[in-house]
Amino acid sequence: MPLITLPDGSRRELDKNKSCLDLAASISPSLAKSALAASMDDHLVDLSTPITDDCSVRLLTTKDPEALEILRHSTAHLLAQAVKQLYPNVQVTIGPVIENGFYYDFADITFSDEDLAKIEKRMRELVSQKIPVERFTMSRDEAVAYFKSLGEHYKAEIISDIPAEETLSLYRQGDFTDLCRGPHVPNTSFLKSFHLMHVAGAYWRGDSKNAMLQRIYGTAWRNDEELKAYLFMLEEAEKRDHRKIGKALNLFHIQEDGPGMVFWHEKGWTIWQAIEQYVRNTLRKGNYQEIKTPQVLDISLWKKSGHADKYLENMFLTQSENRDYALKPMSCPCHVQVFNQGIKSYRDLPVRYAEFGCCHRNESSGSLHGLLRVRSMVQDDGHIFCTEDQIETEVSQFMQSAFELYHDFGFHDITIKLATRPDKRIGEDALWDQAEHALAEALRKSNIPFEYLPGEGAFYGPKIEMHLKDAIGRSWQCGTVQVDPNLPALLGAEYVAEDNTRKIPVMLHRAVLGSFERFIGMLIEHYAGHLPLWLAPTQIVVISITDKQKAYVEKITAALKSHTIGQSPIRAISDTRNEKMGFKIREHTLQKVPYLIVVGDKELESQTLAVRTQKGEDLGTMTLEAFVDKIQ
Repeated sequence: MPLITLPDGSRRELDKNKSCLDLAASISPSLAKSALAASMDDHLVDLSTPITDDCSVRLLTTKDPEALEILRHSTAHLLAQAVKQLYPNVQVTIGPVIENGFYYDFADITFSDEDLAKIEKRMRELVSQKIPVERFTMSRDEAVAYFKSLGEHYKAEIISDIPAEETLSLYRQGDFTDLCRGPHVPNTSFLKSFHLMHVAGAYWRGDSKNAMLQRIYGTAWRNDEELKAYLFMLEEAEKRDHRKIGKALNLFHIQEDGPGMVFWHEKGWTIWQAIEQYVRNTLRKGNYQEIKTPQVLDISLWKKSGHADKYLENMFLTQSENRDYALKPMSCPCHVQVFNQGIKSYRDLPVRYAEFGCCHRNESSGSLHGLLRVRSMVQDDGHIFCTEDQIETEVSQFMQSAFELYHDFGFHDITIKLATRPDKRIGEDALWDQAEHALAEALRKSNIPFEYLPGEGAFYGPKIEMHLKDAIGRSWQCGTVQVDPNLPALLGAEYVAEDNTRKIPVMLHRAVLGSFERFIGMLIEHYAGHLPLWLAPTQIVVISITDKQKAYVEKITAALKSHTIGQSPIRAISDTRNEKMGFKIREHTLQKVPYLIVVGDKELESQTLAVRTQKGEDLGTMTLEAFVDKIQ
């Protein structure tokens, strides 16, 4: 009889070949009813999996973190089953889990919004039928023949690419069968909290030369409360769309002549400059040397750095006088060139360079999205050249500075992740071991909790990622710090060590904002356009009621501009137009100006200000000096 170890350390014996579901039933009837899968020796399995040997087992319910992916993958199969029942001639392709949900691609059909409602209704009917989900296996060739017999040629093509010796797992629920590793829920009744979102086009296997498929996106959650919260968040995100707000506030635009490249208007550029000034001040405090490097460099440099081998498809290329050039997609090789000028001693380290570097990346046109995904970007780029012994101190100092910056911009919910070596990388594994260990130790010694992201590091080194949660609960990957043990050696960087030998410095890549474009897009959506006073492009508007107050309004405006908020002059404008007061107040409120000062005969006579906020809050009457003290 197998001996089973449970998560609390207790042990149970079970007759051989009894399943994980039998184990749940032996513990309690309620667990057998609520369990949806199991973890056997840390491998996810279906509840129907037999227990043949001694092992550890953890029974999963919807409360476990792994449950969400199982629910979403099972719901993707539910979607495909409903579509096949409603449209028998459709062909199914793939249906993976994605962030916040799933999708499934279908061939030989075109869907409408009305179809989505019809499909979702059928899905709910299948849920109510509590259809068992059963796993079985086939050889590769058997599976190919099976799906061809069903007329599922796309599925057969997928399976044909799998090595012939592999045994494949398939899942059957009622009249629908699909290829899948699993695990899946025991029956369809577990799949209650879902919603179909929209339809999009997608090329078969992502190749524009192939057939266009119809992709149905859906979302699925543990319960209806989570589903409602997510749908509400999407509604809020729609209201906060930085592209709509950017147009309404006249901040920027993007046009077809420069896809993925931003035209900044005066107000948007004002926000940019406020952020740049703030970041520059933090760099000075951190003893960085601000530098500027070229945007176009000979391709030979990018070959030496490894970018031409690992990143060429994302680079813009050009030629001049029979030489090949590339626009820089990142500034790191350029910063090594600055470091290489002159002999560096161990006494000079760490050397910290910073640049507001303009980079270009040839992102696919379909992935471009306002400020959040662009082809031309400016990064708050920085590189620290140091010894191995200095890594932990430098990383810790960077993290502290980054946390302070995020707090100042209004982000307080921050998650830290450590991304480790990807399959496509340069350098020896021993160097990767050292780099990953150094980052992990820096976080541990700074008492910063983190989670691992296996395989998500850059091709030249592992990285710490900082994920910010915004006002409506969305997570944004923002700042990074990366240990690079490879690029300095590839580009000939070295310093004179204490023993008078030449050594290769460690290079730390760091950025807090990531890119100005994306960070400003994040800020607009985080604040729904109601930026904090210090970032607002227009901070104060002074409004006259009649022409009689015009001179006083101009005097107040000039006086406000002579004062500062932080290190910047107050950004104030006057509005003395011959328009109704309500019209002017509404217009500036819609422009999200933080403070409106209204001046009438009473204020003119007493030389005071009537102050209100953009939210309509009346702050009363006060002197100019009292108002300036308040906003400062």
